[in-house]
Order: sequence, then structure tokens, then C-alpha cells
Amino acid sequence: MRCDRLWSKARLATLAAGRPGLGVVQDGVVAALDGRILYAGPAAEAPALDAAEVIDCEGRWITPGLMDPHTHLVFGGDRAHEFELRLAGASYEEIARAGGGIVSTMKATRAASQDQLVAGALPRLDALIAEGLTTIEIKSGYGLSLDHELKSLRAARALADARKVSVTPTFLGAHALPPDFAGDADGYIDLVCRQMIPAVAAEGLAEAVDAFCEGVGFTPAQTRRVFEAARAHGLPVKLHAEQLSNLHGAALAAEFGALSADHLEHLDQDGIAAMARAGTTAVLLPGAFYFVRETRLPPIAGLRAAGVPLALATDCNPGTSPLTSLLLTMNMAATLFRMTVDECLAGVTREAARALGRLDQVGTLEAGKACDLAIWDIERPAELVYRMGFNPLHGRVWKGEIA
Repeated sequence: MRCDRLWSKARLATLAAGRPGLGVVQDGVVAALDGRILYAGPAAEAPALDAAEVIDCEGRWITPGLMDPHTHLVFGGDRAHEFELRLAGASYEEIARAGGGIVSTMKATRAASQDQLVAGALPRLDALIAEGLTTIEIKSGYGLSLDHELKSLRAARALADARKVSVTPTFLGAHALPPDFAGDADGYIDLVCRQMIPAVAAEGLAEAVDAFCEGVGFTPAQTRRVFEAARAHGLPVKLHAEQLSNLHGAALAAEFGALSADHLEHLDQDGIAAMARAGTTAVLLPGAFYFVRETRLPPIAGLRAAGVPLALATDCNPGTSPLTSLLLTMNMAATLFRMTVDECLAGVTREAARALGRLDQVGTLEAGKACDLAIWDIERPAELVYRMGFNPLHGRVWKGEIA
């Protein structure tokens, strides 16, 4: 059987369905053909493979390429001054109501050209790629007008042309109320539903629609309108839900069959049950939890008991999680949320793919999926979660190419 490349003498964490835990294979090989996995599994069970190139992994570990299913990577400016305010005791809500927060970033994003947004995002993307990232979700949401939201989504698309990485853009027009709609949230939602979503769909700029359902964001009724518009244009939905309070956004998201509900610190049992019934993935964001000094933990045990898939993401954004490390994200999830090593690694591979609606394409080492690999200089997978500020990546493969 012909293949383009063969990685041999490797230990695999396949994350494949049907295998216990991480799907560990102690003496494994991965074969790629035309950018896809031809075979991944025990060397002793591999078919006869005629490889154009053989790479001896010398006992290193191979996992699926890492995935970040919730980021706000494209934005203008920064919010370091708000970090100082928060250190002095100001809350997230106080900063937002005083004209800071998302609106502050909106002004900088509107002032930037598409090329400037791409240039600003590239160092953040490169930091993630350096740790084995092969797929990333990037939200809009800092333009808050038709032209600037489209500009942000085009910038996200342009990043995929600039680097060997898969980008999943998400439209987040319902992120915050822009000053030009002060006091008229319903009017702004009209704009999002009647102009922005149709334009985004027509241009094929986004693969999903998100919203911020929160006291400082939008009400459940307004969020429902956004979801209905997304559905009318054939776009799946996801939601920032239950981060600061419980507005039952997760249950609303589940009603629409959402790919994911994210944050979830204030999620209740009814929300957990709704997510479990709908198959909605929980995307947990320990970086934001840490950065804003949250004290209420997301209900990990309840989600786990209900069988809700648990994904992890950096939530990279300028205000509440300026984090560009999935390795540190895993450590935070284990330390702060008491997630297991297996849950953490699945959270940035298989379950991250599920949260993006891409599990049929990526997220595990299985035949037919994109050959996206991370190759590690480690002795056991736990090292990827255990260490802080240390990167043991040996190599990264994207669509079968050594990147």
C-alpha cells in the first residue's frame, strides 16, 4: 500500500473512539496519503506500507494536532490598562460600564485595517502553533458594525493563508452593544439579524454564529433572535453562557442544537441536562477564570456525570484571557478545575474537534482524518499537563506536511 509519509517507532495517543483512555499504542506507526491518515495504530497490525519517506520517531509520542475551539484572536490594540484597574479592585462589569471592556477594543479594531489586524494576530497565532496547534477557531465581535465585522472575519480567513493551520471563523456580532446603539439593544440585534448574518452567510465568511448572553451582553430573548437568524441561513450556533450569572443561556443554546456552550461557571443542573440531551459540548476556559479571579467553579462533576463532552480553549482575548498557550490551559484546567490528564488532552483534541463540528475530519488519529499531528519529546502524556512554561514539542504535521 503506497503512502506519502510514514512515522514509525512512535508511541501514540490516538484519542480514538473504542479505545480506553487516551487510546495508547506503545509501538505504533502513522501513515499519510494525500494529507490524510491512511493508517494509525500498532506497527504489528499495519498493512504492508510502501512509503516515499519514513520518519523514525525514536520512541517519541504522537498525539493529534492540538485544537483551540474558542478564541478572539483578531483584534486591535490591547487592554493592559484594564488589567491595572482590575488589580486595583475594579470588576469586569464596572470596567465595561465605564466604557472599557469590549467597547474599548472595538474602537481600536475599527481603526485598524485588515492587514493591520492580520499582522497583530500573527504573533499570537505563532505562539499557539509553536505548541502543536493545527486547528483554531477565531471569532469576530470587536467590529460591531457590518463593515468592521466583515473585515475581522476576512482577517481570520487571511491567517489561514499566512500559516499552515486550519482556521474556523465564527461570527460574534452579538458580543457587546456599540456606543452608536446606546440604549437600543433591540435595534442593534435587528442589525445583526437582518444585515450582518445574511452578509456573512452570503460571503461564506463564518462557519458558526455566537453570542454573549449575559447581563452586560444580551438577553435570552435577544439571543434567541440571533439563533433564529443563524438557523435561517444554515449556520450552526454556539454561545457564551453562564459566565457571570445564570440566564439559562446553555439551555437555550441546547434548544437550538448548539455545537457548544462556553464558560459555564454559573451553569445549573437543568442546563447540564439540556446540554446532555442535545449533545452540546461544554467548552471550559480556565484562562478567563484565572485572569478575572473568578471564584465559582464550573460544575465539572455534574457535566462529567451527565456525559457532556468537555473541551478546553484559551479564550485568547485582550481583556479577560490574554493567553496563547494550550499547554498552560491544560495545566490550569487540571489545577483549578480538577480535570484529569485524559480529560485535558481530549479537551484540546477530540472534544475540541467536537465543539467545532469537525470531529469527522480531525481530533483523533484515525484513518480518513486529516493527518494533523503533534510529536512530543516526553516520556508520558501527563507531562503535557504537568509542566508550566515548558514546551516539549518536537515536530508538527499539518495535512500530512511537516510544518
